[in-house]
Amino acid sequence: MPKKAVVVPVLVLLAAACGRAAPIAEQEHVTDLHVFVLEGVDDLRALYRYEPDGPPLLHAHRGGARAGYPENALETFEHTLRHTWAVLEVDPRPTSDGVLVLFHDPTLERTSTGQGRVADHAWADLQELRLKDPDGNVTPFRIPTLDEALAWAKGRTVLLLDDKGGDVIDRARAVQRQQAHAWAIVMAYSFEDARRLYEFDRDILMQVFLPDADAIDRFDTTGVPWQNVVGFVTHTEPSDADVFERIAANGALGVLGTSRTIDRAFLAGRIDRDGLTTAYRRAIEAGTHIVEADLAIEAGEAIEPLRAAASGKREFFQIRPRPSILPTMGE
Repeated sequence: MPKKAVVVPVLVLLAAACGRAAPIAEQEHVTDLHVFVLEGVDDLRALYRYEPDGPPLLHAHRGGARAGYPENALETFEHTLRHTWAVLEVDPRPTSDGVLVLFHDPTLERTSTGQGRVADHAWADLQELRLKDPDGNVTPFRIPTLDEALAWAKGRTVLLLDDKGGDVIDRARAVQRQQAHAWAIVMAYSFEDARRLYEFDRDILMQVFLPDADAIDRFDTTGVPWQNVVGFVTHTEPSDADVFERIAANGALGVLGTSRTIDRAFLAGRIDRDGLTTAYRRAIEAGTHIVEADLAIEAGEAIEPLRAAASGKREFFQIRPRPSILPTMGE
C-alpha cells in the first residue's frame, strides 16, 4: 500500500512569503528538448503507473503559454520542452467542417486575430489567423490541428486531449489515425464516456474525474481497467484528504490543478518566486502525483529536485538534441 498522504490545504500553501510577482527568467539559448521516450502504449501505462519511488509528473495546462508564446501552439509546446519535462494539456475543438483544431475558447477574440465562434468557421479560414500570447500580443504562430499536434508530439512528449466540443470518440479517432496510443491521453468527462472510449479502443489511456472516495468506488463499476486511467482530482482542494492514496492503491496517478490557486497567487503578486516553488513542492510532498500548472516551466524547476531524487522510471526521461520541424524561436 502507498504511504498515506497528508494533503496540505491550498490556503496553507499560499501562506508563503508575499510580494510582487518576480520576472520569469528565460533561457532562450537552450536548444535541447526534455523528451519522454515511449516506444509503445505499455510504456505510457508504465509512466502513469503508481510506484512508491516514481517521480512526480507535470502537466502543462494549455501547453505552457507565456509572454510571446500563445496557448495551444506548437511553438509554445516546444518552448516548454526546452526547459522541462511536461505532458501537454491541449484543447481540441471542432470547426464548422469538422476539423479538430487546438483552441481553448469557443470564440476567437481572446487568443487570436479572428472574430466569432470557432464552430462557425471552416478550417481553411482559421489558417489565415495568428495567435495572441497571454498579454494579447499578436505572434506569428497559427492555430494547429489536432492531427498536426499529435504528429509533432511523437518522440517528444504526451498530449492530454481535453474536451472542448464534439464527441470523445472523435478525439479517439484522431489518436488512431496518428497511431498515437503511446503519446496521447483522452479526457473523459463522464464515466459513460469512459466506458464508450474503452469499448471503442482498449489501448487508449484516459483521464477521468475522481474528486473523492465515492467517485473512485463508482468508477470500479465502469469495467475500465485502472491501467488505462489517470485521475484528475481538483483545481482547488481535495475534499477527501486521502484521495491520492486511494487512487494510488488502484495503481494509478492523481492530478492536482494549480492554475486557480498557486499559479494565480503568484501572478497576482500574493506570493513571490520562492513562495511559488515552495507551494509546488509542498503539494507533491503532501501526496499529489501530478501537478497541472499554467506556469509549467516554474513548476518543472520546482519539482525537478524531487524528480531527480526518485529512482523509478528514469528510462522515460531523456534530454535530446532538438529534432524540431519548427524554426528556433526567441534566439
